[in-house]
Amino acid sequence: MVDAADPVALARALVRCPSVTPAEAGALDLLQSVLEPLGFACHRLVFSDDDTPDVDNLYARLGTTAPNFCFAGHSDVVPTGATEAWRVDPFAAEIVDGRLYGRGAADMKGAVAAFVAAVARSLAAAGPPKGSISLMITGDEEGPAVNGTKKVLDWLAARGERLDACIIGEPTNPTAMGEMVKIGRRGSMSCFLTVHGVQGHTAYADLADNPVHRLLAMLSAILSEALDSGTEHFQPSTVQVSTLDVGNPAVNVIPAAARAAFNVRFNDLHSSDSLTDWLHQKLAAVGGTYELRVQKTGEAFLTPPGRLSALVTNAAERVTGRRPELGTTGGTSDARFIKDHCPVAEFGLVGQTMHKIDEHAELADIEALVRIYQAVIEDYFRGAPA
Repeated sequence: MVDAADPVALARALVRCPSVTPAEAGALDLLQSVLEPLGFACHRLVFSDDDTPDVDNLYARLGTTAPNFCFAGHSDVVPTGATEAWRVDPFAAEIVDGRLYGRGAADMKGAVAAFVAAVARSLAAAGPPKGSISLMITGDEEGPAVNGTKKVLDWLAARGERLDACIIGEPTNPTAMGEMVKIGRRGSMSCFLTVHGVQGHTAYADLADNPVHRLLAMLSAILSEALDSGTEHFQPSTVQVSTLDVGNPAVNVIPAAARAAFNVRFNDLHSSDSLTDWLHQKLAAVGGTYELRVQKTGEAFLTPPGRLSALVTNAAERVTGRRPELGTTGGTSDARFIKDHCPVAEFGLVGQTMHKIDEHAELADIEALVRIYQAVIEDYFRGAPA
């Protein structure tokens, strides 16, 4: 049995579970075995979808009364990549030079273990909270995010359970603990553009219609002006082209179609619908036949600075000596679902190595995160002001 109050031992045990999305691989079994002796009622929730794999999730709650302070995280991890390039086995959870190595050490099994240890220590020091503590640990955050957090939240709503505040253990700190608390995220949409033309001989261009030229003109129209200059809490919105594809092996043939894919990361000045309209205006101005398919990942959102972000900021400053900035950088997270239910803030480990070869977390950082989470828990239920 893993000691719930020992975050490094628990993090190592979790890393040893090869829970690459959507595999559970024993990670949730392990957490359940640790949480139930602390008094948590655990619910395993398997959700299905016709187009995506089944996903196993865990919702655990200590207490039955309000307020319900929730920790949200994920047990799934991204693939290891070139395993032979790692200095250690990515699922062996080896400790080298004061660092825990392994896939998920930073993103985010180290933070999950830190929160469990914080709860265990808080219960030992202060007793049960005047309210409830819950954990929502999902299994597809690194994947399509269809059968995880969103459906767990729907399940809670159907039961009449609510969350009053939520902290997410994403690795928010760029280089050192105490640098950043995230209170929002940019929106994201992936766009797939196909421009149609008329195939022909390059020597007889007047008899053809070159879609490559119009594709380049369309991309130039999209990229030629900035979408905005940013807002108080957000960076400027950006369009990044990720690929151009024609599939034409002959240099003397004008192709019939040309394709591009690009991603838009946008702030709270825009929505995916408004940006889709803007794109069509730009593309139509160039002219010709085209198709635009838009895949919407999430809208930009902001939890305005308030009591929750202040509690996390103050706790991080007390433990690390640094006062975190309130940021919205990075990719999407499951906060985009939780923000519709309660105030949410994200704070976890240093993220420099997440998704990389030799992902790792400093043991000292894991311990610091335990102390920060414990302070947040105790301050929250003590009614500490913002």
